[in-house]
Amino acid sequence: MSSHTAILIVGPTAVGKTAVAIALAQVFQTEILSADSRQCYREMNIGVARPSVDELKLVPHHFIASHSIHEEVNAGLYETYALEKAANIFQQHATLVLTGGTGLYIKAFCEGIDDMPEIDPSVRKQLNDHYQTKGLTWLQNEVATRDPLFWQIGEQQNPHRLLRALEVLEGTGTSITKFRIGKKVERPFRIIKIGLEMERAALNERINLRVDQMMKQGLLNEVEALYPYKQLNALQTVGYQELFDHLDGKLSYETAVELIKQHTRQYAKRQMTWFKKDSSIHWVNAAADPVLQIQKILHEQGIV
Repeated sequence: MSSHTAILIVGPTAVGKTAVAIALAQVFQTEILSADSRQCYREMNIGVARPSVDELKLVPHHFIASHSIHEEVNAGLYETYALEKAANIFQQHATLVLTGGTGLYIKAFCEGIDDMPEIDPSVRKQLNDHYQTKGLTWLQNEVATRDPLFWQIGEQQNPHRLLRALEVLEGTGTSITKFRIGKKVERPFRIIKIGLEMERAALNERINLRVDQMMKQGLLNEVEALYPYKQLNALQTVGYQELFDHLDGKLSYETAVELIKQHTRQYAKRQMTWFKKDSSIHWVNAAADPVLQIQKILHEQGIV
């Protein structure tokens, strides 16, 4: 068995992964590798709940503000990036802490990702044209009706992901989810997965409070600065799209904020659906000294 161990801290948004990961990294005197598909963008800060400057000073972090919204970042790129960083960290430390809520990125790190089929570019263009004309609601309805398997686990507010699902369906006649059952790659290090969870009502309250805090911190100003780039894939995400609609006059400020809360709660629910399917995750109560619970689990796993 490898002498190196990756400790993964996973769970839904706002459950407290950042604080727990920092505490664990300090215990093991190691570094943190993020698995968040939005915190990697340097132009996005408040709306993606990026760790604060003070938090980033406590422990070295990787895949935080490491890329630009103008770059194409996906699970394949993440797999290459994360494995390279892990190898570097393991040269100095016996353990590393990986944390995030992007299930596909975590899967890519742990076992690799499946090869996706090549689709005729004309299919993508036609679907994009339909989306530009008919809007997000049409796109959501199409995916929900035609690919309910993907709809249950997909980012429902992210047109890029929805278009990709339709593109694969059109090009192959098969749900994109059917291509995600490939051979698992063995990694040259041990992986221990820890999941943070809490009661739904408590998590929803934390989400609502976090959104209110984001607005006070200046999220609207951040979104205004990014408005010229609103069509980029990186910005097709909760917290930005609703405020773009507000700036376009489609939503009142109050409605936009309420929709951010609603969409974030829905996203957290989908994250839990994804992670609960993974039987290798050790679950702990995030509301009751999770670090102590995790240390007990790691001790039982022979990690001290």
